[in-house]
Amino acid sequence: MFRRHFIALTSAAALTTASMAFADGHSKDIVDTAVAAGSFNTLAAALQAADLVETLKGEGPFTVFAPTDDAFSALPEGTVETLLMPENKDQLVAILTYHVVAGKVMSTDLTNNMMAPTVQGSDVTIMTEGGVTVNGANVVTADIAASNGVIHVIDAVILPK
Repeated sequence: MFRRHFIALTSAAALTTASMAFADGHSKDIVDTAVAAGSFNTLAAALQAADLVETLKGEGPFTVFAPTDDAFSALPEGTVETLLMPENKDQLVAILTYHVVAGKVMSTDLTNNMMAPTVQGSDVTIMTEGGVTVNGANVVTADIAASNGVIHVIDAVILPK
């Protein structure tokens, strides 16, 4: 059941992305950029389930610390499936918005021990010594530009306290 639902959401997001990209010929927004990368299928499904797709397609700018599919897979078994259930939408929204900072924060803007307020309301701690981390998650690719902000790819899902 979960796989069927996940595949349907992923396919719908991909079709929407393809039609929008060809329709306007402009740079892709954060959601379309993530979907096109191919390694954020779980994130795309979670954004859909949380009704956050339109928000992250909005004007922004936004900075998104985007966990990869592998990062979601590293969560305890059943966690993603549970979060995608309609009755857990508030928790899913809190987790996803904890990965978003208002404004466009490029890697050159980061400083060691920097506190960044998230859209969720809590701060994340950014460290720059020995590689960039966000609440302990490693930034594996930085500064992926989108028309409404920037994506920094992280290797773990960060959770609000």
